[in-house]
Amino acid sequence: MLNRVELTGCLIERLALRYTPAGVPVTECRIRHESEQVEAGTPRMVECEIPAKGLGDAAKWLQAATTGAQVRVTGFLAAKTRNSKQLVLHIEHLEFLEGN
Repeated sequence: MLNRVELTGCLIERLALRYTPAGVPVTECRIRHESEQVEAGTPRMVECEIPAKGLGDAAKWLQAATTGAQVRVTGFLAAKTRNSKQLVLHIEHLEFLEGN
């Protein structure tokens, strides 16, 4: 099954680094995305805020980022909690875009 997301945007919120009970670093954030996409042959402006989190090295990369940084992230979608229907982007790779 395929579950892959690649997204560019602005890091608009980053919470403090915390650790899971197993000692794995975790950082949660929000990424604002704006673009023009073509849907059914018609251009459409897309604006959204995506909740995201990084674990392990990705959490450390996020801690190095400042609010307002332009980033490209890749990862996968998962439920926020076991019984939740809300989605969160789990960041596996983070790249700072030029100018940051």
